[in-house]
Amino acid sequence: MSEPTRIGPPRRAALAPAAPTHLTADILTRARQVIDLYPEPRSALIPLCHLAQEQDGWLTPAAMVDIAGLVGVTPGEVLGTASFYDMLHTEPVGRHVVAVCTNIACLLSGAAELLEHAEDSLGVGAGGTTRDGAITLEEAECLADCDRAPCVQVNHRYVGAQTPGSFDQLVADLRSGARDAEIPTHGTLIRVRRTTGLEADPDAVADERRAAGEARAAREAVAPDGVGA
Repeated sequence: MSEPTRIGPPRRAALAPAAPTHLTADILTRARQVIDLYPEPRSALIPLCHLAQEQDGWLTPAAMVDIAGLVGVTPGEVLGTASFYDMLHTEPVGRHVVAVCTNIACLLSGAAELLEHAEDSLGVGAGGTTRDGAITLEEAECLADCDRAPCVQVNHRYVGAQTPGSFDQLVADLRSGARDAEIPTHGTLIRVRRTTGLEADPDAVADERRAAGEARAAREAVAPDGVGA
């Protein structure tokens, strides 16, 4: 009997990336440092999207072209990846993206009323941006801060439970820059720069796998016939 034919990974069209034209020199330097942390350049695609968003506040088409060239994919693949994630914006947003959770715990604590107040006070509906470009309002699913309902985030930073009055003060503080130290403008995901990649001690990994295999064998040895481990 002949050996089965092994199917390799799909072949990709050869890409001839153009030199980046949109990303700044600082962002390019940081992007290349991030790429060096991964065994394959394309593994850095999402971190590079965040870097580009830090520069522009959203993921522009020109930035996606630069990212594609840096990691060896097409701009369409960058867009296809970015459009899957809520934290990446492929359309312009305000300097501060304010998300109001309306999931069940927050809904029972007044989230619907808070969102209605936010829409009235800002003059935009959920998904809209104020005319001054300061605030984009979003209605969000669970933001995982249920003990402080109704939960609100600004640029992915928790700001605690809000009332209509405290929400108005929050917006005033955002516009005045009073909270810039704790809440940077949209796009800055983290302020701590990575200096190492994904590291693991090969011996420790081997020991963990060996221990897991032994544990599984032990479970299977005492499991009743026909019952999976």
